[in-house]
Amino acid sequence: MSFSSPSSKLSSLLLFALLLGYLIGSSKGGNFSQDFDIIWGDQRAQMLNGGQLLTLSLDKVSGSGFQSKNEYLFGRIDMQIKLVSGNSAGTVTAYYLSSQGPTHDEIDFEFLGNLTGEPYVLHTNAFHAYSIVWNKQRIIFLVDDIPIRVFQNLESVGVPFPNKQAMRIYSSLWNADDWATKGGLVKTDWTQAPFTASYINFKANACIWSSASPCTFSSPNSSNDSAWQVQTLDALGRDRLRRVQQKYMIYNYCTDLKRFSQGLPTECK
Repeated sequence: MSFSSPSSKLSSLLLFALLLGYLIGSSKGGNFSQDFDIIWGDQRAQMLNGGQLLTLSLDKVSGSGFQSKNEYLFGRIDMQIKLVSGNSAGTVTAYYLSSQGPTHDEIDFEFLGNLTGEPYVLHTNAFHAYSIVWNKQRIIFLVDDIPIRVFQNLESVGVPFPNKQAMRIYSSLWNADDWATKGGLVKTDWTQAPFTASYINFKANACIWSSASPCTFSSPNSSNDSAWQVQTLDALGRDRLRRVQQKYMIYNYCTDLKRFSQGLPTECK
């Protein structure tokens, strides 16, 4: 699904890919040096201000990326991200949850760059909060706490849903000018490099998973720390979701009969 957002909190084009993934629990983060490892890019990735700020950079030689130290199984993950500003055509900033192995699951936000003055793909020029709520019933994607997509657990009708594999949190900044901007027609302008994305205020209300201590659910109560376990959209949330999709969504795979000429995916029905 793709979204166009010229000037609201969403503030650009919104595009995200959902490739199912797993996450939960009872942990709180906030310090990048304690919660994350830089996994590629050498000095292009940096933790600053005592671990309160993390930056990723991309130049013509390489991009960069990081991953969480912990694996999670269900939960609410919040991150404030300031994406690449100015002419970011050809760049991709990915922020996602993923398990490992050939049958891994993912829950993805992907931010595709664009030319200066043109709308972004899930991109803004200031810090905005990107959140994923993942419980046994559904996955909710939020931007500045505004829901933009809900994926319900439809295992009862044969639709796979991530609920068995723990996941780490990842983010990376990389060059994809063969496809990212206008299908690859607009290439990366390396005179603008290095391109930089910045991260603050990470928080995980989620269950840390390990083989020695698998995640268990506590009884939901009224506190914010456990609300995600049964979180759904109330009437206001459903109305905000409808307005976002009506005003800003520019692509919905559930209406793409050319792509799915042999029949739409089960969840679309």
